[in-house]
Amino acid sequence: MRNPDLNRLKPYPFEQLAALLADARPPKDLRAIPLSIGEPQHPPPEFVLSALKKHLNLIAKYPTTKGTSELRAAAAAWATTRFALECHPLDSETNLLPVNGTREAIFAAVQATCDRSKGGTVIMPNPFYQIYEGAALMAGLEPHYLPIDSNGQPDYRGVSDSDWANCQFCFICTPGNPTGTTLNQDILIELIKKANEFNFWLASDECYSEIYRDEPPCGLLQAAIASGQTDYKQCIVFHSLSKRSNLPGLRSGFVAGDASFISDFLKFRTYHGCSMSMAVQAASQLAWRDEEHVCANRVLYAEKFKEANVVLGDILDVRDPGAGFYLWIKTPTACDIFSRDLYEKTGVTVLPGQYLGREINGLNPGAGFVRIALVAEPKIFREALERIRVFVMSRPWD
Repeated sequence: MRNPDLNRLKPYPFEQLAALLADARPPKDLRAIPLSIGEPQHPPPEFVLSALKKHLNLIAKYPTTKGTSELRAAAAAWATTRFALECHPLDSETNLLPVNGTREAIFAAVQATCDRSKGGTVIMPNPFYQIYEGAALMAGLEPHYLPIDSNGQPDYRGVSDSDWANCQFCFICTPGNPTGTTLNQDILIELIKKANEFNFWLASDECYSEIYRDEPPCGLLQAAIASGQTDYKQCIVFHSLSKRSNLPGLRSGFVAGDASFISDFLKFRTYHGCSMSMAVQAASQLAWRDEEHVCANRVLYAEKFKEANVVLGDILDVRDPGAGFYLWIKTPTACDIFSRDLYEKTGVTVLPGQYLGREINGLNPGAGFVRIALVAEPKIFREALERIRVFVMSRPWD
């Protein structure tokens, strides 16, 4: 026997990419440069690595699901300052819970809080982070896809009240994956009003929030305060150290917002058995309290976006979305063919946009684009850009 909902899960984008490239043979004299996965390659903070080593003895202790008060306080203090919540600061006891990265928390949140017997939908952008869809399907709900427009934004104002009424969970991602675009405060406030009116969870995936060029993006809890909603009702946010601090392998983040959600999620996670290692908690506490390494990280990404425009801007539509670390580039041929040919000729891997989207009414809004992750070390990234340029310039595109 097996859970029949497992059969509803689609192949993960990187499984599809591996199949696409399976028989491709890149030049043997060129090192592979993967720009397909959003795995930061900048050095992690040394003080975090030192803290992990220092606290390895804590492996001998069972961690608590709720996490240490010190970790919760550090994360709550960071979020309160970053998103201007000082007038109604996050309560580290009731408004926040540590999680093992946003991926597992996003997936588990839907399982913990949605009513399978009632049915309904999970609204999400299209293209999207695939965990949103998987979480919906494994909760017995139906994904409701909102295609992005030419600016990389879903039309939330175009969702009918009947569709909102059928919604149990709505995922937003700001800055977005794959486009990097951000949602402004006005649309966030409108979504908060809809969530309260129709009683669904409004979940903002904000794991890229600290990678921006100029002004820091508005967060969902920040918009809640601006709208006069001081209890964060129906609002939850997910944050992670993976992108902010170049610590994807630490698997450390937090979920924060509506106290009733946090209470139920804690109960679920107590049974789920996904508490964070005590050594990781000790190191994470330090990471949330330091901004110097985050600022240095932002500078590196800003420089790479500028470099991408210099090297590729005259031959491809290179647009810096202002946040995140992805380029979402229209391809001169089908995105899967472009990606395969690029890899075979240059050893550079990018992700076809069609793998991140779903075809609705005959249209996959991710088709015809590739996502390029600006994650490699600056010198290696420059080499990748030069290879892409030579490849594009040498092809007889129609």
